[in-house]
This record gives sequence, C-alpha cells and structure tokens, in this order.
Amino acid sequence: MVILIAGSSHTGKTVLAQKLLKKYGFPYLSQDHLKMGLIRSGFSTLTPEDHIDDITRVLWPITREIIKTCIENRQHLIIEGCYIPFDYKKDFEDDYLKYIKYSCLIFSEKYIQEHYDDIMRYANTIEQRDINDAEFCTKEMLLQENLLNLKKCKEANCEYILINIKYDVDITL
Repeated sequence: MVILIAGSSHTGKTVLAQKLLKKYGFPYLSQDHLKMGLIRSGFSTLTPEDHIDDITRVLWPITREIIKTCIENRQHLIIEGCYIPFDYKKDFEDDYLKYIKYSCLIFSEKYIQEHYDDIMRYANTIEQRDINDAEFCTKEMLLQENLLNLKKCKEANCEYILINIKYDVDITL
C-alpha cells in the first residue's frame, strides 16, 4: 500500500505521516526532502522559492515512479507533500490505483479563523522551520490555498480530510 498525503503548507502532512509510521510501520518520504536533495546536489535548477507548479513538474515524475516501484515490489510507503497533483490517477492503471490511498488535508475557513495561532505554534512539531515562517504563512495565504485545494479535490474527485472543528486527523486502511 502506498499512502499519499497531500495538502497545503502547515496542514500537518508530516505530523500525519509520522503518526502513520508509528501506527502501521510504513516508512515515509517527504517530497520536501526530495526537492531539497535535488536542489542541494545540483541535479536540478529548482529553488525553494519556485512556484509550486514548477516544482510539481519536476518532482511528480520521480514520485510517480517511486510509487510504481513500491507497488511492483509489494512494499509499503507513505509519501507526503504539496507536490502531488490532484489528477494523479491519470498516471496509473487500475492495477496500481487499488494499492494507492490518497488523502488531501484541508483546513476549513472556520478552522483557520479560529486556530491560526495554533497552526503557527505547531508548525515546528516535526520540522524546525524558519523564524520568518509567519511572513510566508499568513492567514490570508492559508485561507486562499485551502479553499483552492478543496475546489481542486472536488473537481478531481479526490479524497480529502476537512479539518473543521479540531485537529484530529487519521487515515485508516
């Protein structure tokens, strides 16, 4: 089984991946680690500041083939990141899709409005983020990205977890 955890920045993708690692014993891969490995090694001209679509165009083909390899070898893996396209299904035959569990984490507008300070406080739960993170991750940015992700999930008929009242996220197989 390959579990894909998508979502906007700060929605808790890495925290959920860590939780599932403990629950199922499946290792996980962070697309951010893959991105930074490509950048720091010089194998890519990407920068961390590039547009999400440009980064997705580079990372998705690599991620897609990792998924296929895991399924072919009957290995389990959790992949988390914001560079998993909503139309990911088009890249897999049904024989692969039955081994892929996709979930996009989405904050509701209500949750962001009521819990923005909590979102920022828990941003360092797993990853040690920059102190300037608050400049990048504004309430307005979170509202815009999460609303857009919800729309794209619905258009692509993707599974999503709407975080509305409290943050209690899990994926069951």
